[in-house]
Amino acid sequence: METKDMILQLRTKHGLSQDELAQKVFVTRQAVSRWENGDTVPNTDTLRLLSEVFGVSINAILGEPSQLICQCCGMPLEEDIISIGKDGKPDTDYCKWCYADGEYMYSDMDDLIDVCVKNWPGNDLTDEQKRSHLKGFLPTLGYWKNHSELANDGAFEDFKRRLVDEINALGIPGMPKVDKLNALVGSYVDLAYPLPSGAAVSFLDKSATYLGNQLESADGRCFGVLANAEFILISTYGEKCKDPELLLYKKR
Repeated sequence: METKDMILQLRTKHGLSQDELAQKVFVTRQAVSRWENGDTVPNTDTLRLLSEVFGVSINAILGEPSQLICQCCGMPLEEDIISIGKDGKPDTDYCKWCYADGEYMYSDMDDLIDVCVKNWPGNDLTDEQKRSHLKGFLPTLGYWKNHSELANDGAFEDFKRRLVDEINALGIPGMPKVDKLNALVGSYVDLAYPLPSGAAVSFLDKSATYLGNQLESADGRCFGVLANAEFILISTYGEKCKDPELLLYKKR
């Protein structure tokens, strides 16, 4: 469905006249009429207001094929991975892996490229082809165009380095050294750890973004590292996250 049809459908569903919708998003009735006739499309700020009025994502208003992409990594922004800002509202410029709670997860483009190559869907390109594409594409995105203004003088990178040092200082037996921490969304890494009683417990907010990494040990099991400003969690598990065991949960 095209944008013009979505706006008409959503306006009608909410029982709003063109005048009433115009007042809610601070435009004229004529502007709403032009949207619904397909003559123009709302700008980004107005799309955000429409999203709040209708209670749907900007993607839903735009429809296909006009889909938003993350302005840091370029990932198509499906509704369930749109970032949440410090104000608790969706930030439709970024995915949850690149921006969370007012913090940008990546300030080094090469670190982001490493993560993107590792998680690239399909096997139609070589790793070198993926890297070449990303090196040309990422600098065209809004975050990297304005990186020097958005990076907050490297404060978050300093926090990540301190966190890496803190994790390595724990001296977990058999765990390889942590070199870097990447952004990980809770729903993708939330394991349930068995208790002696037979019950299982998990510790993560599935909608939140954490810092972490997976480290392969000599015996074939993996160590999972997750952390934020409040805690550090270390676990171990087998192939495909089978038989998880919680080694450490430490408040910071």
